Amino acid sequence: MAWISDKTAANELKEQSAKVHRGDLEALLERQKAVEEKVKNSGRLNRFSTDIKLMFSLIRDYWYGHYRPIPWKSIAAVAGALLYVLNPLDLIPDLIFGFGLVDDAGVVALCLKLVESDLHRYAAWKELHSS
Repeated sequence: MAWISDKTAANELKEQSAKVHRGDLEALLERQKAVEEKVKNSGRLNRFSTDIKLMFSLIRDYWYGHYRPIPWKSIAAVAGALLYVLNPLDLIPDLIFGFGLVDDAGVVALCLKLVESDLHRYAAWKELHSS
């Protein structure tokens, strides 16, 4: 991401995930369709659409107690990244045509990098339990 450094994305992700509390997960799950619409209509975020659906699935399974072998830090990072995407007035406001979603993509990409192994373990668990 040329317009947003990894350090800036890390700071934003850290700030957002520090604000996440267990009760925020339910509210986030209720806004899933809004995030998915935003992602679908954005070239920069659209490439993360499959990952974002997996992130929501992880939050949902965690919320309902189906999947708990994951550190709270990873859940908070995923929720923080998704909440960041929801916020239209973040580091670079979404209203700025062509650039507004660059920071969102940077935060999501960094989150995926940080929780990659946890997401892989969850995806494997999900595959095992869906068959």
